[in-house]
This record gives sequence, C-alpha cells and structure tokens, in this order.
Amino acid sequence: MALLIGCLVALAHPAADAWWLGWIGLVPLVLLLARAGSYGEAAWRSSLAAVGYFLTVLQWLLPNVGFLALVVGVVAGALWVPFGLATYRLLRDPSVARVALAVVVLPSVWVTVEALRSWEGLGGPWGLVGLTQWQVRPVLAVASLGGVWLLSFVVVAVNVGLAAPFLPGAGRAARLLGGGLAVVFAALAVGYGLLRPEPVVTGSFRVVGVQPGVVYGGPERFAAHLGLTHRAAGLGQDVVVWGQSSMPFDPARRPDVVARLRQAAATAGSDVLVNVDARAADGRIRKTTQQYGPGGLVGTYEKRRLVPFGEYVPMRPLLGKVLQGTAIAEEDRAPGREPALLRVGGTRVGPLISYESIFPDLRRELVRLHADVTVVQGSLTSFHGTWAQPQQASAEAVRAVESGRSAVLVELNGTSAAFDARGRQLAWLPPDSHGIFVVDVPVYEEITPYVRWGDWVPRTAGTITAVGVVLLVARAVRSRLS
Repeated sequence: MALLIGCLVALAHPAADAWWLGWIGLVPLVLLLARAGSYGEAAWRSSLAAVGYFLTVLQWLLPNVGFLALVVGVVAGALWVPFGLATYRLLRDPSVARVALAVVVLPSVWVTVEALRSWEGLGGPWGLVGLTQWQVRPVLAVASLGGVWLLSFVVVAVNVGLAAPFLPGAGRAARLLGGGLAVVFAALAVGYGLLRPEPVVTGSFRVVGVQPGVVYGGPERFAAHLGLTHRAAGLGQDVVVWGQSSMPFDPARRPDVVARLRQAAATAGSDVLVNVDARAADGRIRKTTQQYGPGGLVGTYEKRRLVPFGEYVPMRPLLGKVLQGTAIAEEDRAPGREPALLRVGGTRVGPLISYESIFPDLRRELVRLHADVTVVQGSLTSFHGTWAQPQQASAEAVRAVESGRSAVLVELNGTSAAFDARGRQLAWLPPDSHGIFVVDVPVYEEITPYVRWGDWVPRTAGTITAVGVVLLVARAVRSRLS
C-alpha cells in the first residue's frame, strides 16, 4: 500500500496533471504511518512510499543512468523516513495537542527534507510537492510569499489535517481540530490568491522563440536555427531566443559563423540569443548564452549550475570507469562564476540555462539585480516525449510568481512555455511543435515578499524540526536516567 500511495501522489505532477491529488494523496500515507507497529515499521512504510513517488516522478531519468538507478532508489527511499518517524511519534496516540502539533511539525519536517535534497549536487529541486499546484492560480499566489516551499508546507498541512478525522483512537475534539485546521490552511491560501492585487504593468517585451526539434549534426542544427530566425522578420520582436546547445561550436573561432549571426540579427530586426555548447579557447567545454546584434557580440552569460552526471561527474577519478556504458557525461563542463544581465533595448533580461531554471534562488538573485524579464534556454533532447519536459515547463509558472517577473522558457527540443508574474500561461508549445512562436510578456517592477525575504520558510521549518529533534533526544535521555 505504501508503495502504491507514493506512485499515486506522483500523478499530481505533469504530465498526468492530477493536481488535486496533491491535497489528498498523502492522507492515506499519514494514516498508514500512524498505524505502524513501531518506529522501524514506520520508517519502512515511508521509505517504500518515497520509492514509489520518486521512481514515478523521475521515471524519465532511469534509462539514462544505468546501474545508478539502484542508487537513485536507495536515496529516494531514505528521503521520507524522517516524515514517517515524526508522523508515528505524533499521531500513534492522537490527542488534541498532538494533532495541533502534527499540522505544524510534519509539514516542517517535509519542507526541511525537500530543501536539503534540493542541493544541486543531489539533482536539484525536482518533484517538490508544491510544484503540483502550478495551474491552481489562487493557491499559486502563495509562492510570492514564501516560494515553492510555502506551497509545499500548505499542501502537506492540509493532508495532515484531513487525515485527523480518520485516525484510530482520535477523540471528537482532535478530529474536528484536524479537519478545521485543514480548511483554515486551504482557505487562507485561496483567499490570499483571490484578494492579492494585480501588479502594475510597466511595459511589454516581445520574444520570438525558435524550437526546431531534434536536429542531429552541428552544421545542420545551426542552419535550422538560422532558417527559422529569418522567419521572424517583420514580427516586431525585441529578441529572438534559441534553445540550449543550439550552437555546438564556438563562434569566437569561426568568423564565418559570426558573420551569419550578424546577418540573421539584421534580417530579423532584433538581437538574437544563441547558446554555445563547445570547447572554448582555454580548452574547457562551456555552455554560454551569447547575445548577437547586427554589430556582433553584445553580451554573454556562462552556465553556473551544471547537471550532476549529465554535465559533470562528482569524484570522476573514482567513478569514471564504473559509469562506462551509461549516458553520463564523458567530460566535465566548466561552470561559470557569476550572474549576468543582458540589455535588450531598454529591457534587462536575466538569462538562465536549462537545469538552472528549477532553482528558485537563481531567479531571486536576478530580480535583485533588477532583471525585468527572465529567459531560460533549455534542451531536453535526451528525454524527448517524457514527463521531464512538461515538468520543467510547468515549474516556470512557479518561478514567475516567486520572482514577480514574467518567465520565458525556449527549448531546442522540449516544452517551451511562458508565464506572467501571476502564473497565467502566455505560451505552451509541446515537444512535437516545431518552428517559431511569438509571445508578448508584460514587464513588472514589483518586488515580491519572497524576493525580499528569501528562503525564510525552509529556515523556519528547519528550526522547528531541529527543536523537535532536541526535545525528543532530551526526553529519551531523561527516561534512561530515571
């Protein structure tokens, strides 16, 4: 049952998009954990639920990692163990006080674990429960207060509260309190979204996205992008954006390529953002956003956060031979060091590259540098037709609300999308759509509480979790001494 529950909760994510499962899917798991016969049994049940959840959400990753799929399963199984232990501790004997504590403590434990496992070296914040609400706009507004972390907290708190009326041994007061708190949390989230005023629009920024699909061969891919860029002539755009790895050679070494890019910008009537995935002059392979105008190179940005095992291998000297025969990177890419803003006319564009799009802090950093719009160049060719593509695209809605800035994602091959600062969908091109798309994104100057306050939710959740652990240890020590 635990394994099946984990698989079902995963269906709240794209492409299944059963977002409502996010609000009730954890209820049977909470009941299962509360009825465990021991801490060990609670740990195993939560572990199996986590395996079902993560192997379903990330099933697109498994064919590419070879034997590391076993490691993914083991790590996934460990992630929900703290939640299982805390649930058993608080709800095995559900009094009014314990139910009240559970509605606060259990979401705190959940968010703490989500924040810790979102470290870039562990693969980043994929599969966060809060991301399931990307289409539910009244609730999505909560992300402007505390990021995706506050969304996760509210969703888990509602699940815990809804489980209370069904807990064996719970009295009438405890059942009513749990159900009532669930209603309060949901009502506060929806109420904030409905009452939140619209931000002031200070301008508009027109983007032409180029999505050629899978094109093998460097020259052929470059030619496909050039051909589609020429079709942007007369559309009145501010910029043309290509996807990640759209140029598998360094223009700095190819004067003929620079000349064609300058001509493309002149023909299109706007600057062009290309993405270079090639060996640079220092001998290292880098992924770089490059802005070209009719006069040549205007600005650059180097990808800073690289995909573990996809763009670099941690401890390569130890793991290199073991990873032979997998789709793991054969050579480490070199990371960039600092953020950048690209000026396109009077608009400040905050660039990010593919994997970087899922990290809330990078978007917040760009807004603090006064970015007007954020643009992501992506490519998920290795995962064509899988859940990876809509998962990355849907996360842009949450990033837009968190940052208070319109967000545009242009894929070489994937799901391109654009959202305004309230999470309204402005564009959505599935992976099999090829060609160009035009989207007008509003420009805002609003500074959201999340941008201003940062990750206060994970810090608060971590403090609550740490206090809980200290109290449990102290009680255990007192029991032994007595």
